[in-house]
Formats: sequence, C-alpha cells, structure tokens
Amino acid sequence: MEEREDEEVGSEEKMVIPQLSEKALLATGIRIGTPVRTKTMEQFTTRPRPDGLHIIDYSKTLQRIDIAGKFIAFVGAPNTVVYTSKDYGKVPVEKFCELTGAIPVIGRFMPGTFTNPLYPGHIDAELVLVADPASDTQAVIEAGSMGIPVIAICDTDNVTDDIDLVIPGNNRGRKALAAIFWLVARSVLTHATLLSMDQQMKYNIDDFETKMTEEELAGEEPA
Repeated sequence: MEEREDEEVGSEEKMVIPQLSEKALLATGIRIGTPVRTKTMEQFTTRPRPDGLHIIDYSKTLQRIDIAGKFIAFVGAPNTVVYTSKDYGKVPVEKFCELTGAIPVIGRFMPGTFTNPLYPGHIDAELVLVADPASDTQAVIEAGSMGIPVIAICDTDNVTDDIDLVIPGNNRGRKALAAIFWLVARSVLTHATLLSMDQQMKYNIDDFETKMTEEELAGEEPA
C-alpha cells in the first residue's frame, strides 16, 4: 500500500462521499500520480513525494467529480458515451453505465462512431467521458471534430488540450479508477435526484474494480 500524507478536505467535498471515509478513499491511490507532470496538470497537483511521484490535489478531484456529475445529469446520461480502451477500465465503465443509463463503449473505438452516420455502430452522443485521453485518443478526436464536449479522467502526465473538463486522478490504478467512476456515478445520480445524499448505491467501489486475472497474478513479481 502506498504511503500517503494526511490532508484534510473541506466539508463540502466530504458531502460527496457520505458512505465512505476519507481514509478508505485515499487508500485506493486515487491521488497518486506519475513521475511526469504536464504543464496543464500542474494546477491540480501538490508537492511531489520524495520518490518523485506527483500528488494530485484530492480536494480538486472531488470538486471536478461533482461538476462532472452535474453536467452529465444535465445533459442526460442516456446521451452520454463512456469509453475506455483498457481492459481494467471495462468493469468501472460497465457498472457506471448500468447505474446511470449512459452508453458504454469498450475496447477498440471504431472510426466513424461519432463522425459517420452511415456506420452501423454510429452514436449521436451529446457528451463523452473517457478513462484516459492518452489511450482513448480516437474517441477524443472524433468528439472534438463533432463539437461534442469531452470529460476525461487525467493523470499527472496527461495532455489536456482537447479536454473540456478534467477530472484529475490516478487513471492507471485499478482501485483508483474504480473509485473515480463510483464517485462520478454517485454524483450523477444525486444531481439527477435519483439518489439521496444518505442513500446507499447498489454497488460499492470494490464492485467497480476490474480484478486481476489468474494469469496476471501468476506473472506478478514478489513485492
């Protein structure tokens, strides 16, 4: 488990996660960045750790999650495409879309999904949420060409020039990505008045996590 600093967040941010302690959320690694920090992500980070990893400002993560949830609820989850190209993003995206009614797109993003009305898999999206703009480039490019706003979960090394709303957070850790999608789902449902602040969701963060396969576990080196 990563060693973390104990930083306090404001009461407004804590209201976003009434069913989850701050300690439990930070244990997912949600704010642990990379050794690289792009210029556009600098505003979302605090001082680097002694090992060189940049730390994401946790309060800003929660603020952006709340903005994203409000935006998705306003546009309508059924009009929102949620995309991930990564295997470990599959379960978070599927659970998010099951709870909110958003449209999941997983794996390879077929060219023309947004831009070609003649393509059988064409989607008329009004909003796009991606798990990582670096690996989900095709979706970001097509959304931009069609004037579709893009929300992206961005790590410290992401370039955000084509992103309309950045959610700063660890998008490489399985638990961290699960936590972010869980929080955004909760925010969407709350702002859509489908869930009260003190009401439990159907799934918890662990349910949002893509578990490692036996092959992946067998290939892990001892810590």
